[in-house]
Amino acid sequence: MEQEYSRWLSHVAESDLLSQLQTMSEQERREAFCCDLSFGTGGLRGIVGAGTNRMNIYTVRRATQGLANYLKAQKLPMSAAIAHDSRLYGRTFAETAACVLAANGIKVYLYPRLEPTPALSWAVRRYACGAGICITASHNPAQYNGYKVYGSDGCQVTLDAANAIEAEIAVVDCFMDVQTCGYQEACADGRIESIPDSVLDAYINAVYAQRVTDIDCSGLRLVYTPLCGSGLECVQKLLDRLDVADVTVVPSQAKPDGKFPTCPYPNPEIRESMEEGLRLCREKQPELLIGTDPDCDRCGTAVPDHKGGYRLISGNEMGVLLLDYICAGRIEKGTMPANPVAVKSIVSTPLADAVAKHYGVEMRNVLTGFKWIGDQIANLEAAGEVDRFIFGFEESYGYLAGPYVRDKDAVIGSMLICEMAAYYRSIGSSIKQRLEEIYAQYGRYLNKVDSFEFPGLTGMEKMASIMQKLRDEPPAELAGHKVVKVTDYKKPEETGLPAANVLIYSLENGATVVVRPSGTEPKIKTYFTTLGKDLAEAQ
Repeated sequence: MEQEYSRWLSHVAESDLLSQLQTMSEQERREAFCCDLSFGTGGLRGIVGAGTNRMNIYTVRRATQGLANYLKAQKLPMSAAIAHDSRLYGRTFAETAACVLAANGIKVYLYPRLEPTPALSWAVRRYACGAGICITASHNPAQYNGYKVYGSDGCQVTLDAANAIEAEIAVVDCFMDVQTCGYQEACADGRIESIPDSVLDAYINAVYAQRVTDIDCSGLRLVYTPLCGSGLECVQKLLDRLDVADVTVVPSQAKPDGKFPTCPYPNPEIRESMEEGLRLCREKQPELLIGTDPDCDRCGTAVPDHKGGYRLISGNEMGVLLLDYICAGRIEKGTMPANPVAVKSIVSTPLADAVAKHYGVEMRNVLTGFKWIGDQIANLEAAGEVDRFIFGFEESYGYLAGPYVRDKDAVIGSMLICEMAAYYRSIGSSIKQRLEEIYAQYGRYLNKVDSFEFPGLTGMEKMASIMQKLRDEPPAELAGHKVVKVTDYKKPEETGLPAANVLIYSLENGATVVVRPSGTEPKIKTYFTTLGKDLAEAQ
C-alpha cells in the first residue's frame, strides 16, 4: 500500500489529486490504496478522489485501456459511444475515456452535454458500436461517480464480458501502459465525434412511438424534478410532445449539480429526495409528481391521496400499474402482439405475475439487474420475435416498454405515467383508484425493503460472512412463521438462472423474504413480500 502511495506521489501531476495525496492521513491512505477499485458486473463505482480505490482520471484511463484491449481481442467493432450525467468530474472522465479510446484507434461518439443513460444505450445501437461507456453513479450519494460499460447490443455487459474486461484491466499499469491523446486534437481529426442533436431526437421519437393510447394529455398538471441530474432536457421534450403545458419544475433541483445540495442521496426511492417536490405539490396541487434520478434511468412518482396530501407510489406498485395499463390499452387498441412477454426481477412483486396471467402475458423472472431484462429482449430479437416484448421492470423504480433501448428508462417511464394519469382522469378515475382496484381484484400484496450498510475496509468481508452464515445455518422460522423452503441462487441447477448471491426464504403463510448484497453499494438488502385480504392483514 505505502509503495503504491509513493508511486502515485511521484507520477501524479494534477494539482487537485496531488494535494489530496500530500495531505492524506494514514487511515485515508489505507482506504484509498487498500485495493484496486473493483470492476463489478457493470463497471466501476466509487468515491471520487486520489488512489487506486477511488474514481479519478487514472482509474478511468486504466479501465478504458482494458476495455480497448478487450475490443481488439474480441474483434468487436472499433467504435464506442460515451455519455455522462451531472456527477462531479463527469465531463472530465468522459473526455478522459474518449482520449484513451481514440489513441487506441477506436472511433468515439461523445454526447456534447449530459444526457440520460438510456440515450447512451440508444447511441450504441444507432452507431453499431462495439461498446458504450456512461459516466454515472446512478442514485449513489454525491461523493460517488462511476463508469458503466455497455456491450454492442446497448445492454450492460454480461458476466462473461465483464470478467474478460476485468482481466484486461488487471494487467494495465495506470501510469505506464495507457495510450492517450489530446482531446482537441482527436476532435479535430475526427477520432472523437460529437453526437448530433438528430440522434437524440431519434431517441425521443423512439420513446414517443411506444405510446399506448392517443389520449389527450394537455390538461395534466405536473410537478417534475430531475434531482439536479440529466433528465430535464429529454423529459421536457416528451412532455412537449404530449402537450403537457402545466409543468412546474422544482427550481432548487432543476439545474445539473453533482453536489446535489437539496438531495444528498439523489434516489427517488427515498422520500427525502422527493421532499422538495412534495413541498411544491402542497402549493401547486398537481395531479402528479415525477422525479428522475441523476442519470435518468429510475423514476419515482407521487399522486394525491385524497386526504389533502400526496402518496408516493412504490416501484413495485408502479411496475404493476404500468403493466396493467399497457396490457389493457394494447388489447383495446388491437396492438397486443401474439404471445406477449413481460420481464421482471426475482425480487419484484409477484402481483405482477398475477396481472400478467390475467391478460395472457408470459411473465419471465430474471436475476436482479436490468441487463438480465435486456438479455431476454436480445433472446427474443435473435429468434425474430422482439415485438413480443411489451414491458420490463424492477422494484427499484426501473421501467422499459418496447425494445428500442436495452436499459431501464425514466424518460419513457415519465411519458407513460403521464399518459396513464390522463387516461384515468378521462374516465373519471385516477392512478390511486386504479391501484386500489388492482389490490381488490388480486389481493393486498405488501412489499418492503430494508438495507443494511457495511462501510469501510471490512464491510465486504462482513457481508460475505453474513451471507455464508445464512446459507450454512438457515433460519427455521421468521416472525413466528415456519420457513418451508430455501432457494439458493448460487445453485443454477436448481433455479435455471445464472449463479447469483441471492437467498429466498418461503414461509408457510405464503410470504417470502429475499436476501441479497447490493451489486453497486456496500449493503445487504432484504425484500419482504406478504399477501393479505387487506392492508392490515398484509402488514
